[in-house]
Amino acid sequence: MNDYRELRLDLNPCSEDATDVLAAFLADIGYESFVPDNEGLTAYVKAELYDEEALVSALELFPFEAEISRRVSTVEGRDWNSEWEKNYFKPIVVGERCVIHSSFHTDVPSAEYDIVIDPKMAFGTGHHATTSQVISAILDIDESGLSVIDMGTGTGILAILCSMRGASNVNGIEIDPGAYENALENVNLNGQADHVQIHCGDASLLPTLPKADLFIANINRNIITADLLAYVAALNPGATMLLSGFYEADIPVIMEVAAPLGLSEVNHSVLNDWTCLKLKFN
Repeated sequence: MNDYRELRLDLNPCSEDATDVLAAFLADIGYESFVPDNEGLTAYVKAELYDEEALVSALELFPFEAEISRRVSTVEGRDWNSEWEKNYFKPIVVGERCVIHSSFHTDVPSAEYDIVIDPKMAFGTGHHATTSQVISAILDIDESGLSVIDMGTGTGILAILCSMRGASNVNGIEIDPGAYENALENVNLNGQADHVQIHCGDASLLPTLPKADLFIANINRNIITADLLAYVAALNPGATMLLSGFYEADIPVIMEVAAPLGLSEVNHSVLNDWTCLKLKFN
C-alpha cells in the first residue's frame, strides 16, 4: 500500500516561523511532506507510521502562543513523486550561479551549476531558507581538492554541489531510508557517482569516513548540539563547518557547545530569521 495520512493544522495566529517550527516537529515523528500557507500547515505521513499519541506529544511542545485545530484524513496511494513535482517543486536559482530543478522542467534558467533532482515527497528541494543559505556559503568557498562530509544530506543537493565545485571526496549521510535512496538516485542523475558516496545511518558512521576539510550539517539545533562532539572528531585541522537548520537566535546555544570543542565563528547569514553559521576548527 502507498496510502498516506493528511494532517491539516490551522493556526490562529499563523506565521511563517510557526509553520516552520511545526514542520520541524512533525519531521521528527516521520512526516515527509509539508505545505504551509497563510492559515497553517498541511503535512503528510505514511499511513502505517501515523501515531496519534506521538502527534499529541509533538503539538504539546509547540512554543508559539496559538490556537491549533487539526483534522486527519486518508489519501489513497498514487504516484507521489509525480504529484510532488507537479504541484510543489519549482526550479530555484541561488545567487544566480546555481539552479536546482527536476528532470521534467523545461524552462530552466542557465547557471554555472545545474543540479537535477527528482525528489520523493519532500526531502529538501533547495527552497527552504536554510538550504539556500548553505548553498550560497558553499559557492563562496573553494572546494577544490577538499574532503567533504554532508550530514543529513536529504536529496543530496549540497553534496552534489560540492562535488561539482571540485571536492575530491564527498560523503553524505542520511538517516531516512527513503531520502537515502533518493539521494543515491540524484547523485547518479547528476553524474557524480565517482565522487559522492551516500551512506544510510547517523553520526555513528563518522569514524568510518575520511576526515573532512568541510563539514556541513543542515539539520536542526537539538541534533546538532547533541552530535557536535562527533562532528568535531571527524574534522581535519583547520576545517570549515557550515551549520544550519536553526534560527539566528539559536547561535548562542550552538556556540556554547561549539566553542569548548575548538570551533570559532567566522560569520553567519540570515534569511527569514533562519541562519547559516560558518565555523572554523582551530
